[in-house]
Amino acid sequence: MPDFAPNSGVHALRIVIVGHVDHGKSTLVGRLLHDTGSLPEGKFEQIQNVCRRRGMPFEWAFLMDALQAERDQNVTIDVSQIWFRSETRSYVIIDAPGHKEFLKNMVTGAANAGAALLLIAANEGVQEQSKRHAYLLSMLGVDQVLVLINKMDLVDYSQSIFLQIEKEYREFLERLGIHPVRFIPISARDGLNLVEPSNGAASWYSGPTLLRALDRLPVPNAESDGPLRFAVQDVYRFDERRIIAGRIESGTLRVGDHILFSPNNKISSVASIERWNAPLKNMASAGESIGLILTEPVFVERGHIGSHDTETPIETKRFRARVFWMGDSPFSIGKRYNVKLLTQEIECQLVSVDRVIDATSLETVAGLRLSVMKNEVAEVTIQARSPLVMDNHDKVDTSGRFVVVDDRDVAGGGIIFGGVYVERERIHSTNLFWSEGRIDQRIRTERNGHRGAVVWLTGLSGSGKSTLARALETNLFNRHMQVYVLDGDNVRHGLNSNLGFTPDDRTENIRRVAEVAKLIADAGLVVITSLISPYRLDRTRARNVILSDDIEFIEVHVAAPLQVCERRDPKNLYKRARAGEIKDFTGIDAPYEEPENPEITIHTDRESVKESVGRLLDFLIPRLQLDLAEYEI
Repeated sequence: MPDFAPNSGVHALRIVIVGHVDHGKSTLVGRLLHDTGSLPEGKFEQIQNVCRRRGMPFEWAFLMDALQAERDQNVTIDVSQIWFRSETRSYVIIDAPGHKEFLKNMVTGAANAGAALLLIAANEGVQEQSKRHAYLLSMLGVDQVLVLINKMDLVDYSQSIFLQIEKEYREFLERLGIHPVRFIPISARDGLNLVEPSNGAASWYSGPTLLRALDRLPVPNAESDGPLRFAVQDVYRFDERRIIAGRIESGTLRVGDHILFSPNNKISSVASIERWNAPLKNMASAGESIGLILTEPVFVERGHIGSHDTETPIETKRFRARVFWMGDSPFSIGKRYNVKLLTQEIECQLVSVDRVIDATSLETVAGLRLSVMKNEVAEVTIQARSPLVMDNHDKVDTSGRFVVVDDRDVAGGGIIFGGVYVERERIHSTNLFWSEGRIDQRIRTERNGHRGAVVWLTGLSGSGKSTLARALETNLFNRHMQVYVLDGDNVRHGLNSNLGFTPDDRTENIRRVAEVAKLIADAGLVVITSLISPYRLDRTRARNVILSDDIEFIEVHVAAPLQVCERRDPKNLYKRARAGEIKDFTGIDAPYEEPENPEITIHTDRESVKESVGRLLDFLIPRLQLDLAEYEI
């Protein structure tokens, strides 16, 4: 049965506690729960009695062990989310136990924390893990950080040791862009500076206790103010009702709202919002698990993401991310993994390793890399087998982070950046319907013997796009493939003859070509487009229009330096532009935005047409060929 009850922790400040193994996390949490009166009744006395019977000294960490055992039996408390409160507000502690489990908890649950406690043992100082944990916090956008220097009793409450650790760690954190709120000397075992100030020990410290410092932290902006993201968990039928169960990760939803489900782009309206064993309300906000009944039934399944149609997420097969890798085997190009993002789980491959960063020294690792090693942080490009629905992490954190699963183990996680949002400007009419034919994509693909695709050539005038497009067309045609070139000049003779070369007209030119290319590729052909298409956003929009489960979009950057293109100048366009006869000419007085992450780059100034076509074919043919096992009848 789905849990439609609202999450009562929406307004509590969520705190993640991280630290090197044996630096005292469990002791800190156990003592904090005791000193704030937040333990289950009788739990403290029960553990004391057990210790006496066994003839062993009491330790605060035993409280955490006991609560962990209860969690494993589904009894009292989930150690990963532990409640306590001060006189002014409630808190939820998100514990990240153990080295291996740290990443999984941080990325899947703790990354929406409003604050972090970084724990360092005074007798050991800053460790490599202390730096890696801080790097993860910076990646995940947790910027309210309190640093606790624990075990001060083991260094005789030395102010000089405290100040030295503070100096070293503060310098590292500020290189990450983290400006710690405060460094606090504590002894978790003795309760020093947790709830009550020190009585003599560490008298040189005049700042607030941990609890007072937490009470002074502002609560982060409510996730309910963000764009709507409703992650579908399952669809249930009760009587005649079809209930879509899920969790609102961001934003607010009201009865009567239009809701668009991605990636299938189906729209309906909310008829009612259902909760399990709770009163009916006409709205729900971030953090609530609810059920939706729609006015018009549309196809929705687990993994779909609901949004308002005025502020939709990114939908793409290809995205850039910063990844922290903790798998024993490297994160390698060509190997297949699964990406888990909200309720989506989709097969993916690493396409490129764009930059590797040592998480301890923060130095960039130079040189071409084919993999990311354990404990490395990297900026990478990932290709998914089918479209993923996502956000840039700085816009919506929960839908901007993911984990990578390698052979059923969570081996890495990361955050998404650099994605382009495409505004939807659709005219909704009840009189328009998409016409489905009896000859579907599968039948056309079997008949043709290859998949449909769009090969989008982009580059400066004179870079060799048209020459390469025609040579590629001839080669594919001679291989008995169905292929057609949509040349930029040709479409402007007819379809786009009413468009000029202003930025708006260029955008509309690309939009129309993308829509036509999609229809031709849907018919099973390989479409080769040859257009300057100078703006990245326009090319991203074209990708989003075309890309589907059945149609590949392959961006090819036909690269040649401006001086080479100008020397070639097959149509004398550069000469006329230099003379002022042509205005807004790309490369001269209008910009060309090079692709940041094309599927392949062809350098026509360095290789012959034959060599360029050969490299393109090596890249394309495996993607166009059929997996015969999929098509066996």
